[in-house]
This record gives sequence, C-alpha cells and structure tokens, in this order.
Amino acid sequence: MENDSQNTSDLPSRNTCAVLLIHGFTGSPTAMQPWAASLARSGFATAVPLLPGHGTHWQDMIPVAYSDWIQATEKAFDDLARTHEKVFVAGLSMGGALALHLATRRNVAGISLVNPGLVVDSKLAPLTPWLKHVLRSVAPISNDIAKRGMDEGAYPRTPVAAVAQLHALFAQTRSRLELVAAPVQLFRSTVDNVVSEASVRELVAGLAPGTLAEHHMLLHSKHVATLDYDAEQIFHESARFFSKLSGIAPGTAGRHL
Repeated sequence: MENDSQNTSDLPSRNTCAVLLIHGFTGSPTAMQPWAASLARSGFATAVPLLPGHGTHWQDMIPVAYSDWIQATEKAFDDLARTHEKVFVAGLSMGGALALHLATRRNVAGISLVNPGLVVDSKLAPLTPWLKHVLRSVAPISNDIAKRGMDEGAYPRTPVAAVAQLHALFAQTRSRLELVAAPVQLFRSTVDNVVSEASVRELVAGLAPGTLAEHHMLLHSKHVATLDYDAEQIFHESARFFSKLSGIAPGTAGRHL
C-alpha cells in the first residue's frame, strides 16, 4: 500500500474542485477508495492519504503522535489547494475528527462526515498514557460492516499507545469545534458498534448554530458505512452537497468555473 496521497483523478488546472478523503483509526484508504472513485466520476479531483503509522504493521502506530495525523492531513489539503480553487474534506470515524480539526486551520469549502468519532467511549481511555507501559495492544475495532465479504484493511490489533493519541486528538478537536465555519454534512448509521451517540452529541453541541447543514440516517449500515449497504447514498448525497456548495452542476466539478 502506498504511503502518500493517492489521487484518483488527474490534477486539473486551478479553477476546479477537489475532495480530500480521510480514513479511520487503524484503518486504511481501502474504506475510502470507493467513495473517492464515485466523486471522481462526478468530476471532483480526489486524494486519499495513508495516515502515519497505518497500512503496514500495528506496531508502527506505537511511536506516532496525533499531531503527525494532523500534519499529514494538512499537507494533503495544502497539496490540493495549490491546484484547486475549492477543496472539500470527507472523513470516516477518526477521519471525521481530523476533517473537523482541519477545518479550524484551513479554508475548507465543506465537510462530509460518516460516523465521526469525537469520544473514546471506554472509561479506561484517560488511563491509556499509563496503561500503554503494561499493555501493548488490545483486540481490534474493525470491520463493523453489515454487508458480508467486505474488509476495510484495518489492523488485527489496536495499540494502546495509539488509543492514548486518539483520546488526545478527540479532546483537542472537541475544544475547537466552534471554530468550524464550513458547512457540515453528517451521515449516521442506526447501528454502530464503534462510535456511540456520545460523539454525535458532542458534534451537535460543539458546532456553531447553522454549521450542521445536513443530517442523514443510514438505515442498513454499521460503522464502516462507506463499504456497506448505504454506500451509494453517501456517494450520491455528498456529491450533491459538494456541488451545491461549489455553485456548479453535479458532474462538472472538474471543469473550469
């Protein structure tokens, strides 16, 4: 798996739109590539970066700080912004938190979130900076997908040190939510065994009034909804949302404005 941003469409000239898609914790671009491919067919340039510590072995996450994930998404955004007039961001799970954090530091045109994480629900989460010294890893939180045969390409173990970084990332992102100015589109699965409603409550309470522009329920999917039964709903509605914010007709995002 490549360790850099993966563009699923050629980089066109400056007056075009692009979407940065961010995968989840211990996951991989596999969960985002069908979404990226669909957006590319709608005319958007896309990039799906592999986050630091991901896509190799779970032990590689142990030394990674959450600031490394933030910096990686900012670099990927900046790369797109150099060649595109408007850049949107889409995130799954932890990728949703990174998308929101990015929107507090960059001129993001719009955000689409699928089951975004903002709270680590385990009561042990605050203790992970100490627990990591006695417990290296725990069982994985992966492949929560209703559709049979799908695999998001996540790690077989979850490093406790990485959970400590996830907890810190979520806390920092929650503290910055009021700074998000870009319109937010939310997709939420009715059954999610990874991210609880606590994250949704934090999102709704933390955003400034009117920032949450759309809230869609996914009735047939679990956490990794981008690979699940409602994937086409996500793909269609996000393309419509981004096109609306671009002020152009769907399918023409990659053309000159």
